[in-house]
Amino acid sequence: MDPAARTTLRLRAFYRLLKRKGNDFLGSYYRYCNGEGKQPFDETNQDVWIESGEEAQQLVLGAEEDNQKLDDRINSHHLGPEVPWVLIGGPPCQAYSLVGRSRNRGKADYRAEDDHRHFLYREYLRIIKKYRPSVFVMENVKGILSASVNGSKIFHTILKDLSDPDSALGEMESGFGYRIYSLSCATSFSKSTAKAEIDVQDFILKAEEYGVPQARHRVILLGVREDIKAIPKPLKRLDETTVRNALFSLPKIRSKLSQQDDSSEQWAHVVRKHFTELHRDAKSDKNLTPVLDVLKNRMREVGYDWSEGALRFWGRDFTPPAVRTKLQTWYADDRLKVWLNHEARSHMSGDLRRYAYASSFAEAMGHSPKGHAEFTLEGLKPNHANWESGKFADRFRVQMYDRPATTVTSHISKDGHYFIHPDPSQCRSLTVREAARLQTFPDNYFFQGNRTEQFHQVGNAVPPLLAKQIGEVVFALMSDAGLCDEEANPQLKDYLCGSGAQRNATGLLLNF
Repeated sequence: MDPAARTTLRLRAFYRLLKRKGNDFLGSYYRYCNGEGKQPFDETNQDVWIESGEEAQQLVLGAEEDNQKLDDRINSHHLGPEVPWVLIGGPPCQAYSLVGRSRNRGKADYRAEDDHRHFLYREYLRIIKKYRPSVFVMENVKGILSASVNGSKIFHTILKDLSDPDSALGEMESGFGYRIYSLSCATSFSKSTAKAEIDVQDFILKAEEYGVPQARHRVILLGVREDIKAIPKPLKRLDETTVRNALFSLPKIRSKLSQQDDSSEQWAHVVRKHFTELHRDAKSDKNLTPVLDVLKNRMREVGYDWSEGALRFWGRDFTPPAVRTKLQTWYADDRLKVWLNHEARSHMSGDLRRYAYASSFAEAMGHSPKGHAEFTLEGLKPNHANWESGKFADRFRVQMYDRPATTVTSHISKDGHYFIHPDPSQCRSLTVREAARLQTFPDNYFFQGNRTEQFHQVGNAVPPLLAKQIGEVVFALMSDAGLCDEEANPQLKDYLCGSGAQRNATGLLLNF
């Protein structure tokens, strides 16, 4: 429903449709990415651009007119129980997330049962009931497991409704129900299962266990229609990867200065002054002795001529490694001449001081400093009345090089305090491209809209590398059931198992 997200998805659909024709057809896309063309299409592929606009629709589910448009699109593809197809989607998370529920508790007249967002999953359910996909995948935040409405856990209601959509919508039985599978273990749920028989935690996928350089825990449900006689295999665990592996090769850039004159020289002057003063003050605290060398060494690395980056940043002067890791291969695209979406936001001088200290502390101590107990030097205390209450222990959080990142959320669009770059010399929060790397978006995925909208898109996404693995499980399930094979259904395989985030839809993607 968001216009900027729709623009991004359309551009990606265009990339995907061209790629199916062969890499030789992608010239106009790369010219657009590289700043050599004003638009992604040319006279040879305007028809494909129009097709991408049909694929990436902008609709509000639940609105009568838009529901009809959606039904028309589904019917135009003749989707129904006779056709092997897959539905992916998820209701909005604000009503279920812990942060959202905390905000709601602060509203004197808030009643969960009156919040329509708790029940938007029923729009998804309507599609399942009416068109009976062979398989569906539904994603949401972990908070959905503990959310309640009228004293009952909403997750148990959702499981029951998804397993028996006819009963859920108060209609006569008109088709098969669904068995809901976990993707992390053998747990499953059907309409005959009692809620006491399952552990709801089994439906959580921890992205860091599947090769994603980020600790992102989400509930993902795999629904298989009851007449399909095949059982999905859980995802295979992969080795843990880290922030360092994700951020490799990205060029150093500086933040811009907020609320004062900005230039690369002025920024370097301000940052070096903070490093010098922090080093002086840290000498008086023996607990900070390990931080002294980091402050001194990283100050020397601060560049006077660094760029702040750009939407298309001409800084691709690195030499590719002779042998790339799997993750590096996943990100890389040698047809790009620029770094996309790699632009630093502006920071106030006081925050630059906190970032310089926090990232230096993290490098020396092996953990991000915690609140007032470890932000002890002059000029680090922010203007928060409750700073020393313990509620702001993670107010400034460094993403550690040698661990998976913490969860990239849409809050990154508000400020960068929770997403401080681990390199002290850069003294800034993460860029959209760096956040996208942590989410495993390939470098040729070009986010549209302003920077705030780009951050929202990255933070709200499912990691593409994880989505690909789920797609492979789904395709294997459908192959085992005799519903499709690689030769008979190349397009479905392309959607489900294609490399990179160019595959962002499977059959039909409902992005609530």
